[in-house]
Amino acid sequence: MPIRSILRFPDARLSIPAVPVERFDKDLAALADDLLETMRAAPGVGITAPHIGVLQRITVIELDSASGPKIYVNPEIVWSSRDTVSHTEGSVSMPGITEDVVRPRLIRLRYQTLSGDVVETEVDGFLSICLQHEIDQLDGIFWLQRLSRLKRERATKRFAKLGRTV
Repeated sequence: MPIRSILRFPDARLSIPAVPVERFDKDLAALADDLLETMRAAPGVGITAPHIGVLQRITVIELDSASGPKIYVNPEIVWSSRDTVSHTEGSVSMPGITEDVVRPRLIRLRYQTLSGDVVETEVDGFLSICLQHEIDQLDGIFWLQRLSRLKRERATKRFAKLGRTV
């Protein structure tokens, strides 16, 4: 379970959509373990395989240690509410930068487990926001794209001042 290097904004690979996972085997489980350890070390509450340069549709989210990590393979939003919520977001690929992002309050999610079982569930609250954020990344949509042009430019300049760009 090694900690992997995280791609940093503006790495072009963060804009490439991930491909669906087709093999549910020990390599996938090992990737999930690596993602969990890398996310914890970052630190963060969510990470996708593309964040570490692996273009597969898998994300790991751990909102707190009490509820433990959740692994979502091939996640997709099949429905979202019109009701929205604003929440402060950031990325392990752009540490130190956050902004408020508006997203649907409630989603219906379909995903697979590490063994390939299909699950469909409704999700709200902070988990809904995190899943939408990570699914965007799996689709090649970096979170900055959800901001207005002005906010995006300001966030990019703040990140450059931190000296953390690639």
